[in-house]
Amino acid sequence: MKSLSGLDGTFLHLETPETPMHVGSLHLFDLPPGYRRDFYTEIRRLLAHSLDMAPLYRRRLADMPLHFANPAWVDGGAVDLDYHVRRHKLPRPGSRLQLERCTARLHAALMDRQRPLWEVHVIEGLQGGQAAFYMKVHHAVLDGAAGVALARALFDVAPRQGRTTGSAEAIPVRAEHPGRVSLASAALRHDAAQYVKLVRHLPEVFRLLAGIVKSAGGRDPAPSSLRQNFSFGPKTPLNGAITAERGFAGVSIPLADAKAIAADQEAKLNDVVLALCSGALRRYLAHRGGIPKKPLIATMPISLRESGNTDFTTQATLSLVSLATHIADPLRRLRAIRDASVAMKSAARRARSVIPTDFPSIGVPWLVGGLAALYGKTKLASAIPPIANLVISNVPGPQETLYAAGLPMRAYFPLSIVEHGLGLNITVMSYAGSLDFGIVAARKAMPDPRKLAQALLEAHEELKQSLQRKPVAAKKSRRAVGKASVSSKS
Repeated sequence: MKSLSGLDGTFLHLETPETPMHVGSLHLFDLPPGYRRDFYTEIRRLLAHSLDMAPLYRRRLADMPLHFANPAWVDGGAVDLDYHVRRHKLPRPGSRLQLERCTARLHAALMDRQRPLWEVHVIEGLQGGQAAFYMKVHHAVLDGAAGVALARALFDVAPRQGRTTGSAEAIPVRAEHPGRVSLASAALRHDAAQYVKLVRHLPEVFRLLAGIVKSAGGRDPAPSSLRQNFSFGPKTPLNGAITAERGFAGVSIPLADAKAIAADQEAKLNDVVLALCSGALRRYLAHRGGIPKKPLIATMPISLRESGNTDFTTQATLSLVSLATHIADPLRRLRAIRDASVAMKSAARRARSVIPTDFPSIGVPWLVGGLAALYGKTKLASAIPPIANLVISNVPGPQETLYAAGLPMRAYFPLSIVEHGLGLNITVMSYAGSLDFGIVAARKAMPDPRKLAQALLEAHEELKQSLQRKPVAAKKSRRAVGKASVSSKS
């Protein structure tokens, strides 16, 4: 039995039918000519042999008496693969759009909390000799970094490397059935430990806040970049109460292109990702009410994991970053995003040691669950100014090609969460020389995310062309300076 952390438990309590709290990924595989095996059976066999490699496959929730505190994880025993691994076949022609719509429907559905909180959906019938599967796992189980660790455990780094074959059935394991007294005792022990931690950290928290206030009052230019991240975002169609319907689109750009842009502008790869999203949103909104005068604000997860930590739990916090969407020039916009991002990361580094991912949970299920339901029913998200306009997350993934059942994975599109007031989530996975963008939208906020995917490709091309024009513009500027110098001498 293992107690859920305070942060992991919060994802359970925030969940409503309109706002499922699971994350997922869509994996595309190339099938060789004349492929005769059954892709579904191969994936099922792969998962059957991976059940003991990651504890999350067997974990299920054991609820506290009266739901007075976070539930605990217990071993759920044998896994019903008939339930957890399912087959879908697209109707002809099996287009990319059909695949995305199928994935969106699967991503919109809540998971059964009486079972381990993961599902795999094998999708067949794609045109072009491909097959796919979509996997979803509750955010209470893992975050993006842990998801990458899970992928490394599940997939091979070469065809058939070290992978055994055999039955596609799960091995029976005895389930845990803790009593109410054991569950209540575990919750009280967990909360007592967390209260001690909070008290110990209070002096450090006060010192940190005092330092931030002092720096904000100084003449350092960094605070001005930091302050622009904390202004309310403009009201857009993305920011209102949502329904359960989802849309999804996936798009890829070369990782080398993004790295070249970052190097040229003395920026980080994440700054380029934010700039690409900013450029795409400018294009999208220009045809839907116009580009707001105020810059859009993105909320961006920042990992709190220590190097080498692959625990299956959530270890991240959220930050706010201005997307500088009010700036038309793409390179100026990128530099503004870079400065805002640097200021935010600097503040996050200082706060890293005192940001909790675990905290006391007694009473939290009632409080957070009630507030989440009230927030959706009252449609407050449609009435109040948005603190952020969307979520953007950048997850470093495997740079080698991964394989499943000997088949190469050609794309790794992540899918994440949208909420009331945050109807768009763009999560990016760097994988095998590519940046794979997974766009998840509430259908009420963005009816056709494929249009934003196309705008991302156009924003990428715009940044590339701006870099190519830059040397020409510099030469013209130097020639103009030279002529002015000659003219002044004469």
